[in-house]
Amino acid sequence: MIAAIVIIGAISLLLYLWRRRVVDALLVLLATGALVLLATGWKLPGEMGGTLAIDPARPPATLDGVRALSLQGDGLRAAQWQDLPARPLAWTPPTTDTLRLDFPRRLALGRMFTLTVQRTAKTPARLQLVAENGQVLAEARGDGALTVDWLPPLAETLDLKARLLDAQGKLLAEGSVPVVVSEIPPLQVRGRFSAPSFDLRVLNELLGSSHAVIDWQVALGKTVTRSETAREKMDVPDLLVIDAAWFERASGVARSALLEEVEKGAALLVLGGNANDSAVWSRSVQLALRAQAADATIGSLALTSAPLNPASKQTGAWAGKDAVWARPWGQGRIGWLGAADWHRQAIKEPRALALWWQGVLDTLAVQRIEDVHWLDPQEMPLPNQRMEICAQGVSGKVRFPDLGRTLAWQRRSDRVDASCVAVWPRQAGWLRMETQGAKPVAGQVYVYAAGDWPLWQAAERRDATARYAARTPVAAVQNQPSLPGWTFAVVFALAMLCLWWRERR
Repeated sequence: MIAAIVIIGAISLLLYLWRRRVVDALLVLLATGALVLLATGWKLPGEMGGTLAIDPARPPATLDGVRALSLQGDGLRAAQWQDLPARPLAWTPPTTDTLRLDFPRRLALGRMFTLTVQRTAKTPARLQLVAENGQVLAEARGDGALTVDWLPPLAETLDLKARLLDAQGKLLAEGSVPVVVSEIPPLQVRGRFSAPSFDLRVLNELLGSSHAVIDWQVALGKTVTRSETAREKMDVPDLLVIDAAWFERASGVARSALLEEVEKGAALLVLGGNANDSAVWSRSVQLALRAQAADATIGSLALTSAPLNPASKQTGAWAGKDAVWARPWGQGRIGWLGAADWHRQAIKEPRALALWWQGVLDTLAVQRIEDVHWLDPQEMPLPNQRMEICAQGVSGKVRFPDLGRTLAWQRRSDRVDASCVAVWPRQAGWLRMETQGAKPVAGQVYVYAAGDWPLWQAAERRDATARYAARTPVAAVQNQPSLPGWTFAVVFALAMLCLWWRERR
């Protein structure tokens, strides 16, 4: 049909030109062009391209010729959206229930494992953490977010399970909860104290039970000091612990040397139970202290308050949390422990006291620096889906024995401190990897089964789809000028009417 239109239009154009009727020839050219455009469905840039309805089971590989997208359901995974250029997306998020899991993928031995399930539904439910042999390790009940805690007894790689049940015991969701429990190098601690106390003895025992390397000196008098020498060489301690009285009595040179160590990256914890001179702390570390009532208590364990403490949780550069105030100091941190008499909790609630001390050290960000730090995947790894693996402190290549592949680390603009590679896991389970270099470092990441946690997968797809839709809002495209196809029909009709009128004259 298009060929016939072009032939008839060309013959008419030549006839009018032969008769030297230029205006009529231009009208024929205009009418022919409009009719061709109408027949071919061609659209001007304002209407270029069409709308593609995406099938989540078969996402498109390219969007060439596509002006906009439409979508039903939860959407695509983040890795799938990253492969597509920005297009306006018409999508209404579903209102069905979802859930999200939060738990550490790697855990140091002696740390509490905490699993939290965030639910959109507010109905009563029960969360169970289940061992590989089917034993229930922990359980929680409630009508909102649910949290269970469990203390791993050994350093091992675990594929735990979790299940969510309703009030009648009907299964709502279940899936794997993978975690790697590992032993970490012992913490190196140096302590200097002005006098012995029960609190110091309990702290020493807590650190010793965690296999910390301890260099401990306690003054028993003006000339007598009880010392505990470190069992191995300690070049740079991870944690410096002093009591307030030791710092107040130290010389200016000793104080400056201590703060210089902190500035280079060490963490300093000050036990404020015997503080006496608030002016020293104000001048040295800009900590404003106020006298506390003799019967005052502080913290989640209701411990006896130190005689001097900051007046509020936020004071200058210091921020307080659960009886501990901390601030950055150069590359390190300084903490003020405003509690005393915790030795009483060692008998009544030893486990609670150990967890509380873990929180104190976490506030100070006390940790051993790893040469290579593997980053957790940003979405659930699934079989036959692209997965991004990133790590800090790596270079060269990384080997995947289970896949038989070796890939080069690549820098990413959105991860300035890490390098990444992309792989496609073949099956569910642990995927092993190993960096190459003078000191190879092994790691592993868990690949979930396709049927694990469908409500969590739905939540991740909705989040990823919402981020993609925000890149090019539909409203912005709707405001663009468009030229519908019927305009070509109007142009053709007007041109033919003009020719008819000119022929009738």
